[in-house]
Amino acid sequence: MTDPYVRPDVRRFLDYLESVPGPKTHEMGVAAARTQMVGLRDLLDAPVGELAVIRDIAIAGPHGGDIPLRLYDAQANRLPGPLLVYFHGGGFVIGDLDSHEPICAEIARALDLPVVAVDYRLAPEHAWPAAPDDCEAAARWIAGNPAELGRAVTGLVLAGDSAGGTLTIVTALALRDQPAAVPVIAQWPIYPAADLNGDYPSSSQFADGYFLTSEGMTWFSECYRSDPSHWRGSPMLRDQGGMPPTLVVTASLDPLRDQGRAYAAATIRAGVPTVYREAVGNIHGFCNMRRAIPSSEGDIAGSLVALKAIIREAEAEQVMAQAAPDPVAA
Repeated sequence: MTDPYVRPDVRRFLDYLESVPGPKTHEMGVAAARTQMVGLRDLLDAPVGELAVIRDIAIAGPHGGDIPLRLYDAQANRLPGPLLVYFHGGGFVIGDLDSHEPICAEIARALDLPVVAVDYRLAPEHAWPAAPDDCEAAARWIAGNPAELGRAVTGLVLAGDSAGGTLTIVTALALRDQPAAVPVIAQWPIYPAADLNGDYPSSSQFADGYFLTSEGMTWFSECYRSDPSHWRGSPMLRDQGGMPPTLVVTASLDPLRDQGRAYAAATIRAGVPTVYREAVGNIHGFCNMRRAIPSSEGDIAGSLVALKAIIREAEAEQVMAQAAPDPVAA
């Protein structure tokens, strides 16, 4: 089998990682790994940039305590419209509002939509299903509290990377089955773990040497302790019929790549309008590596163009549905 294509800037980054001494993320312990992720943000990722609004909000969680949120908006005042809810990655163990602030700000600017990032509880202190509980609760709150947000929300776009991609799908399924105050009009899972029960070639092909490793994934899994027999742990167990229009994004050198491919196929089989994009020659985590891997800018920009078209179509369908005559009244 021929070696996979690796972009030149990806190759330079991987070679740099290999040259750095010290423990890997899964070897340094939870607290140090969390500190490292935030500390490396400005080294690896693009600047946050300017926005009219960056505001922290706290809401009551489903099991006591607060769920921190952060609102991003390119406009101080906004007419009613969609809002994007973002669930950060980090294996359900690391990551927070600060680690993913650059990508959330970029999404808000590029789509010209308000974005609310969700700081769900992390494992191992809060094992599964704490994260999906918090994400569903936050999405429902965002849908139903326009006064507190200062924005009238007509529809939700759910999005997230890696662990957040999984939580995107799980939350979309929950809101499909028990709708929130406004509908979910699109979902954007980015390199998600969608099927914990399948045997996928990419998981072994890219198990080592491509940033996300099999050892790291095992550590995250042992911390998170999800149930792979339950759809909230492995969302492809659930029928995907009736899910919102979907954009799935993967990276070709990612051990999770084939799960993303399989999820896109599952939504297509279920009749869900689906766009699939694969960042060829790139690695897991590229959304947070625009400085380290400059070509990732193009992957993100292309994904946002595709998502903008999906949202525009969904908004048009909402308008047509509202304008259609009521058959009961007629």
